[in-house]
Amino acid sequence: MKNLFLLLFIAISCKSFTQSNCSQYTIVPMTTFTEIPENQCYYMKDTNNELNDFEGTWKGTYNGRVYELKFNKNLYQDFTGHKRDRIKGRLRITTESPNGLQGLTIFDNFNEPDDEKTRFSGLGFQPDLKSYMMIFSGPFTKGCMNAGTVYLTVKPSAPNQMKIIYLSETDIVVGECPNTFEQTFPEKKTIILTKQ
Repeated sequence: MKNLFLLLFIAISCKSFTQSNCSQYTIVPMTTFTEIPENQCYYMKDTNNELNDFEGTWKGTYNGRVYELKFNKNLYQDFTGHKRDRIKGRLRITTESPNGLQGLTIFDNFNEPDDEKTRFSGLGFQPDLKSYMMIFSGPFTKGCMNAGTVYLTVKPSAPNQMKIIYLSETDIVVGECPNTFEQTFPEKKTIILTKQ
């Protein structure tokens, strides 16, 4: 019963904080890593349109597989009412087909209409602003890890090319992962994609 009252108190506190304190937002550019004063509502906004470089459909091949990624800009608001612009992603992986037809589908959430169900969400820019980080979580088997950070890099000198690298989480998993299991993205491998 105490836990129920505690949860209710937290929910009311968060709701009242959101409603009373978040009627006005301080705009914080997403590529500046400034400290945000406590108890201040903020909107981490893509003021210089840096996220536009990532939007669209990108395609490339690696190790006999075709990787097709689709990104769109999205507004995220957390439970306290703070807001930030971010990228949401969709992914399709097929086997490479020599005759130009689409090969066997390995993974596909391209047609998922709900951004929140893609499990591929932007975290923000690295402090050096060279890459944009996204968290990805794919299907997994007990004892296996299939979640991590995807780093997206688009250089101004080559705006139609994107480099992606995936690093899996270091969480401890329970049980043994079967030898046949493969992560959705190859670990620590560079994949070059071209804007479609």
